[in-house]
Amino acid sequence: MAHMQETGAITGTKDKDYDLIWFIEASLDNALRLQTYIEDAERAGDTELADFFRRAQAESRKGGVQGKQLLAGRLASSDM
Repeated sequence: MAHMQETGAITGTKDKDYDLIWFIEASLDNALRLQTYIEDAERAGDTELADFFRRAQAESRKGGVQGKQLLAGRLASSDM
C-alpha cells in the first residue's frame, strides 16, 4: 500500500494530518450513507433497524464534528 510508505513527500501533507482529514471525510460520508439506510428501514416498517442506523449516524456525525474541531485547532496554531 503506497500510503503506508508515504510521509508527505508526495502529497505535501504529513500522514497524521492526512489521516485526520480522511477520518473527517469518512465520518461525514458515512452519516450521509446511513440516511439512505434509515429511509430503507422506515419504508420496510422496521423501526428497530431504523433506530439502530440513527444511533450509528449520530456517532458518525459526532466523529466528523470532533475531527473538524481538532483540525480547526491545528490549522489555527499552524501545526500543520
